[in-house]
Amino acid sequence: MDAVIIVLIILVVLVFIALIKTIQVIPQASAAIVERFGRYTRTLNAGLNIVVPFIDTIRNRIDLREQVVPFPPQPVITQDNLVVNIDTVIYYQVTDARAATYEVASYIQAIEQLTVTTLRNIIGGMDLERTLTSREEINAALRGVLDEATGKWGIRVNRVELKAIEPPTSIQDSMEKQMRADRDKRAAILQAEGVRQSEILQAEGHKQSEILRAEGDAKAAALRAEGEAQAIRTVFESIHAGDPDQKLLSYQYLQMLPKIAEGDANKLWIVPSEIGDALKGLGGALDTFRGGNGGGSGGGQQGGKSVTPPTERPSID
Repeated sequence: MDAVIIVLIILVVLVFIALIKTIQVIPQASAAIVERFGRYTRTLNAGLNIVVPFIDTIRNRIDLREQVVPFPPQPVITQDNLVVNIDTVIYYQVTDARAATYEVASYIQAIEQLTVTTLRNIIGGMDLERTLTSREEINAALRGVLDEATGKWGIRVNRVELKAIEPPTSIQDSMEKQMRADRDKRAAILQAEGVRQSEILQAEGHKQSEILRAEGDAKAAALRAEGEAQAIRTVFESIHAGDPDQKLLSYQYLQMLPKIAEGDANKLWIVPSEIGDALKGLGGALDTFRGGNGGGSGGGQQGGKSVTPPTERPSID
């Protein structure tokens, strides 16, 4: 009786194990390779799958998502015989689980070695300066070679990136000195251009200021001349409107004579010849005035005398 119970328990356990081995759940974005007696049978996709227990075995489970693999720095020799260390990153994705399992023993190692050899071929045809400035070109060339070579492995290389390109220490020092010299040169050029531009702007401003000042002086002189002309016209019109006679003009002429002699620096002044005519006119006016007032007072002879002034009378202080 105890033996029967033990057998039943063993059968239940075997059935449970068989059920577990029969039902295979594959996660999303994954695949599994099924072998029967060591031979490839089929590929299990995501979801619930049924296999034959104890006959079918799961050889490999493969992640179908895009993978990122960084590779350690690799020494590469450039065309000008300089050794540079290059770090690379590969973005790949398994597209065929069967080929990735049976076409290559280890596709990660294969991709790494293929990347190193391809980098040496590409960088070997470039000098250091072109290598440092042609990352996009190197990435595109490397991706093309890798994608073509890994296609038969069921691998698709999506992107290849160069993390760092490190030249030798001596070359780095020389490059830093060259960059520092270039920066100093550009700074000196910019400073000289700034000084030149400043001087040009100052000269332009001074020139513009002089032009504006000259234009202002010209306009002011024109306005003054116009004002004086207007004043002269006004005086001339006023004189003509008043119709002055010779006597009034002679009197005004004599009033201007003291102004001619004003000033401490005037040591010599000349009486113009026209003063005689003015005095004659003024004398005639005085005689007429006296003749009209002195007829009844007995002073006609003295008042009837006229004094003729000299034509020119120099005076020296």
